[in-house]
Amino acid sequence: MAYARAVTFEGVDRDRIGQLTRQLQEDERPEEIPATEIVLLYDADGEKSLVLVFFENEDDYRRGDAALNAMDPGETPGKRTSVTKYEVAVRRSE
Repeated sequence: MAYARAVTFEGVDRDRIGQLTRQLQEDERPEEIPATEIVLLYDADGEKSLVLVFFENEDDYRRGDAALNAMDPGETPGKRTSVTKYEVAVRRSE
């Protein structure tokens, strides 16, 4: 079963989203975060973002969650307001 880590942030400005977008596109994924996919959603009007990080299994989720929780708050999009773990029930891409 796949898992997703959903994290919400507030106080996120467009410049910070631009920095994170470049970083996610250019940098290699850290080994301690065995994610299969990362999706960054941005609400410019509300200055909020939602980050979805997908993992292949629960062990990978635990590893990635620990590494992400240990991150310096300055490396995040803004002020973290919630972290939720989900089982991925259905996933479809076209």
